[in-house]
Amino acid sequence: MAHDHHATGTHFGTTGKPHPYHLVRPSIWPLAGSFAAGLLAAMMVLFMHKTEVFGISPGLIGVGLGLLSVLAVMFFWWKDIIFEAVKEKAHTPIAEIGLRYGMSLFIASEVMFFVAFFWAFFAAALFPTEAIGFVWPPATIEVIMPFGLPLLMTMILLLSGCTVTWAHHAILEGHNDQAVKALGLTVLLGVIFLCFQIYEYHHAAYGFKDTVYASAFYMATGFHGFHVFVGTVFLFVCWMRAKKGHFDQKHHFGFEAAAWYWHFVDVVWLFLFVAIYWWGNTIGVNAVPAP
Repeated sequence: MAHDHHATGTHFGTTGKPHPYHLVRPSIWPLAGSFAAGLLAAMMVLFMHKTEVFGISPGLIGVGLGLLSVLAVMFFWWKDIIFEAVKEKAHTPIAEIGLRYGMSLFIASEVMFFVAFFWAFFAAALFPTEAIGFVWPPATIEVIMPFGLPLLMTMILLLSGCTVTWAHHAILEGHNDQAVKALGLTVLLGVIFLCFQIYEYHHAAYGFKDTVYASAFYMATGFHGFHVFVGTVFLFVCWMRAKKGHFDQKHHFGFEAAAWYWHFVDVVWLFLFVAIYWWGNTIGVNAVPAP
């Protein structure tokens, strides 16, 4: 009887002996990704410094070309990975351990990324300088009160955390139709949150350069909004994959990675709400409610 290594999740190395590991085939995408990332970085530098190359200023067209290159590499590279997981069954439980460690370390690096913004905010809030009148929030800032739109946005993200957990349990129980519905709701809630954040920014009474308070606020909440956008796209891809039946009770790490990322986004927002919107807006005597 022939040995079906796709069904058992085993592979063969140079020795001919079966093993549970995934030996990746040669791929062009790491090299292409390096060139695409280098192109994007170079175009960004030239754009920001308004530098001309051979008498031509790349401008936004060059930045767009670099961004499209990166996105193209991401699309085709991840398409190959999905093919390995779904068609070739190459992502065995042993191989998934590496994927889990990789995603865990990535989220840990993202945590430290936000630690830098919280550090800057707390340093400025606890030790206000003469430049802002030794008070926090600065007297010129009309703060956004926490228990209005920010609280609504918090409820939306918490609800999305519930729906993504619903999707996870549905996959574990083999109810793919429920998982599709739950993922669709999660994506919708992510889009609604982003719409409210755009509305909040549009109606804020201060700009990015209006004191260290405004800079710290926009950097922290803005990068969180970018992470919500990335997580929403991540979950949207999972929604499309769920509709195609890519996930089952034993093999669904692609979804789990998205769920981990989304819960990380939720937790960061809770810290933002408590530290910036609530505590950071009320520790001084100069907080003026926005109309």
